[in-house]
Formats: sequence, C-alpha cells, structure tokens
Amino acid sequence: MRIIVDAFGGDNAPLDIIKGSADAVKEYGIDVTLVGNETIITDVCTQEGIDKSIFTIVDAKDVIDNNTPGTEIMKSMSECSMAKGLKLLAAGEGDAFITAGNSGALCVGATLIVKRIKGISRPAFSPIIPGVSGKFMLIDSGANLQVRPEMLRQFGLMGSIYMNKVLGVENPRVALANVGAEEHKGTELQQEAYALLKDSPLNFVGNVEGRDIPENFCDVVVCDGFTGNLILKTYEGVALALMKKIKGIFTKNVKNKVAAAMVLKDVNELKAQFNYSELGGAPILGVKKPVFKAHGNSDAVAFKNAIKLTITYVENRVVEEISENLEKIKAGETND
Repeated sequence: MRIIVDAFGGDNAPLDIIKGSADAVKEYGIDVTLVGNETIITDVCTQEGIDKSIFTIVDAKDVIDNNTPGTEIMKSMSECSMAKGLKLLAAGEGDAFITAGNSGALCVGATLIVKRIKGISRPAFSPIIPGVSGKFMLIDSGANLQVRPEMLRQFGLMGSIYMNKVLGVENPRVALANVGAEEHKGTELQQEAYALLKDSPLNFVGNVEGRDIPENFCDVVVCDGFTGNLILKTYEGVALALMKKIKGIFTKNVKNKVAAAMVLKDVNELKAQFNYSELGGAPILGVKKPVFKAHGNSDAVAFKNAIKLTITYVENRVVEEISENLEKIKAGETND
C-alpha cells in the first residue's frame, strides 16, 4: 500500500510529519511518498538519522498555509505540496493522501482534483470526537455551510459506513443535531432531513440536542457544516476550559496538591481520553479516493496514528462501500 503524504502541511511540519511517516513505514510495512521541498526533506532525514531511501520523494517548493484562502489551491497554489499530492492520488500514484495542512484547501482540492463519488452532492469533513463513554463522528464539521436535506442523509450514510468499517462500531446509531428531540423541531431543513433519515436503511435514532452529544447518545451526529463547526469549536473550548479549572483546583494549596497526588492516575486517564493524538484526524468523506486530514498540530505520534487510520480506511474499502450503499438507496427510491 502506498500512502501519499503532504510533508509540509501542519504546524510541526516537516520534522514531525517526516518522523511520523518513517515510524509508519517501519511499523506498518507501507510505502510512503513524501511531497514537498526535496532539499529540506533530505536535510531533515540526515539530521534525524532517517534513511531517506525508505521514501519516494516528489519535489514541491510551495506550501499553502492556514492564512491562505482554500480556493487558492486551484489558482496561485496549484503547485503546492498539498495540490501535488492530491494530483498524484487522482492519477493513481497512491492509495490514499494525508495532510495536516489547510482544511479549507483540502476540502476544495479533494472535491475538484480527486472528485466526488458519483451521486454524492458534497464531500464532508468528519472528525471523530471523544465522549463520556466512547467516540462519535460529527459530520459535517465545516466543509458545507449550506446544505439540502438529501445531503444530510448522505452524511449519515457516509458516517455510518466509516464508523462501522474503520472504528468497528456495530450498526452505528445515527442522529440529527437539532434544538429538540421531538420530530417536528428545527427548521424546514431539519424536519425534511429527519423524514429522509427515518425512511433510510440507517440505524436512525432521531434528533440529538447539544447537551446530549457528549453523552454518546449516538455514534454519528449529522448536521450542516455551520452548525457542526460551532459544535466542534465549542466542544474543544469547553474541554480545555474544564481541564484548566481542574488544574487550578489541584494546585490551589498544599491540601489540594496532596489530594491531586491521590487521584493523579485518574486525571491522567481523563486527559488521555480527550487526547487528539490517539485518533490522529478525520477523513474527507465523499471523494473518489481516501483523503485524510490529520490534526494541524500533529506531532510524530499523532501523525503516525493518522496514517494507521488511513490504512484501515483503504483496507476496508470505505469509498467503495459508500458508493455501493448509495446505489442501494437510489434503487429503493426507484422501486418505490
């Protein structure tokens, strides 16, 4: 299996991207193509004692940073490391592409360079998020700010297949993010999407309110990208704020420090549960070939774990499963 890696995407690129890729080559027995400035890649390998020959290197001098509009990947940044990597994937030069770079550019590039699966209206950004008793997918989390009801049904389908095939969740529960649990709640968009999801072959469990999302009410939370991004950023912010508060309590005085020492193991386990490094990132679901977005601040461990998920994504034919299940839904609608 050959994984194409954007060596210059992310806050810790290229060092941690190269180190994580080298670890993945050794541990998973895959081939990795690094896309980026070959001179700098060579220098990093030399400094870190990494055998450069374990990689195929495709030279790309430009890098699209997070301050550049995503649409520039098709314009002024069409020869950047991300764009070149996506072009290699589209041309069949690899089995999957992964980057920790500009999310907006990746969504645009994946859609316009790799192209959508036939029948999929829009690809979606689909992060995996820790909850109280497990993990869930939030789809869409920012790629599509405005959607149609049938697109939300497609998001549910894609999320369900990924959770089953990649994370091993049996019969994933799919819910629609809404302002109330009742069927009639929400705008016309949510009401129509509810009806489509209810009549689909998915394990649809109804609406889920924001306060119930962390409780693992479902395995896939479906929403438009505007709502999803607000949920995601709020979730992250509250988690960080709570951890700061907990730290402040435990370091307040000697008595609290003694108490902290007694529960340190439990606190560390809590931190680990919400550690992004364990999962590594999220797929861009809905494109013809596997495209994966690693966390922007991935270190070598996080990036290696993201590559591992990408491998599972490929091995379990998620793209093909989405396409096949979409055809089944269409066939059912035609028969009706």
